[in-house]
Amino acid sequence: MRILLVGHGKMGRMVETLAPEYGCTVAGVVDPLAGGEGVESDRWDGIDVAIDFSTAGAVLGNVSALARRGINIVLGTTGWSSDEAALRRAVAESGVGIVAAPNFSTGVVLFEAIVAHAAGLFAAREDFGAFVHETHHAAKLDAPSGTARLLEQAMVAAGFARPIDVASTRVGFVPGTHTVGFDGPAETITLTHAARDRTAFARGALSAAQWVAGKRGWFTMKDVLGVR
Repeated sequence: MRILLVGHGKMGRMVETLAPEYGCTVAGVVDPLAGGEGVESDRWDGIDVAIDFSTAGAVLGNVSALARRGINIVLGTTGWSSDEAALRRAVAESGVGIVAAPNFSTGVVLFEAIVAHAAGLFAAREDFGAFVHETHHAAKLDAPSGTARLLEQAMVAAGFARPIDVASTRVGFVPGTHTVGFDGPAETITLTHAARDRTAFARGALSAAQWVAGKRGWFTMKDVLGVR
């Protein structure tokens, strides 16, 4: 399978390194910081899937251009929620397939399901409050993280109607740690997912690329993993 890397930072380079394990050939790289050709270039004819780990400000333009060309997409960039309606229209109108997720880690997808179940259990316990805290490396721009927002949304969807305090820490080189807590008058329950390195995200993105090839529609990692 021929893939195009959109963005060639730490995540893009990691995907490039691991691609052969997934039967993928990196046919090209689009990275404005390195110069070269953009997503509109004729060089990318015949690409099966583009994997985007670029910047939030570039997502709408990248996805729209790739969709018009009939190239399926794996979108790992975060911070684009304000453009979601426009992105969904671009995907629907072009008839391509996209897997969009704030976090491609298999563990995080399962963690979200666990958190949602716990939130449903605590929803009826009025004496328990809830919080989400996430820690990432100092260079991460968006805060709270897309994953923290996803966990908050999952808790609300599960019926937890009380306020959920969401907080962020940016420090050092932490790949990503997310903790969800439920606090009562005399006890606290916490659930934590900690990424040890970024390979979990890169491997998930490559698995998503394999899965979305030839498909049409808007998907998440839950669809890729069959989690309901």
